[in-house]
Amino acid sequence: MKNLVLIIFMAMVAFSCKDKAEKNQKEMESERVAEAEAEKPPAEWTVLFDGSSFDGWKEYNKEGVSDNWKLEDGAMVFYPPTEREEGEAFNLVTEKEYTDFILSLEWKISEGGNSGVFWGVNETPELSEAYQTGPEVQVLDNEKHPDAKNGTTHQAGSLYDMIAPSEDVTKPVGEWNTMVITINHKEQKGSISLNGTDVVDFPVGNEMWNVMVSKSKFADWDHFGKFTTGKIGMQDHGNMVSFRDIKIKEL
Repeated sequence: MKNLVLIIFMAMVAFSCKDKAEKNQKEMESERVAEAEAEKPPAEWTVLFDGSSFDGWKEYNKEGVSDNWKLEDGAMVFYPPTEREEGEAFNLVTEKEYTDFILSLEWKISEGGNSGVFWGVNETPELSEAYQTGPEVQVLDNEKHPDAKNGTTHQAGSLYDMIAPSEDVTKPVGEWNTMVITINHKEQKGSISLNGTDVVDFPVGNEMWNVMVSKSKFADWDHFGKFTTGKIGMQDHGNMVSFRDIKIKEL
């Protein structure tokens, strides 16, 4: 009997030592991973638009950039055409696709104007508009554009038709607004900052995102918000709009 008790005791001690050793090993591995991450150089900003050319950009479902987009004083400026064919649009998109990033830019809207910034755009001939896939951060003259009266989820800085900005921090028409959009699928988080104020936080790439979309005008859109990786886009909404100092930091 004593031998049996001794055997059981020794087995328990051995198991305890093994469990402790495995725990210590995991902690050491975690520390090594943390140290390796800390030693990595910080992510660098990549300039997407330096004010001198449209290199790296094209119009959605087209080749190159039309004369409706012009370079003026270091900015890309959209001049809506006086006439256009039915269904014709001049949305601008990056040639490269992005997944997790911080996008920083400045925008200036015309009086009574409307535009937007997209991400997750899937460029395909079957879809005529960038907004059919890419979620939009609204760019708007909150004072004079009628869409601002359709609810705060349509105002400048909003995640369009889904989440309203916590406050209106837009500058008067004719002045530049600084906007920062963060999309991080690893953490399933997104955010929008406008003129130095965090105005919107939202989920991405999870069931909470799907629920949010289901309560919006995009609920029955087959392709909307489905692409984790996609292009950045600037919207042609029929009004003059300017963008500058566009840069991105991939996460």
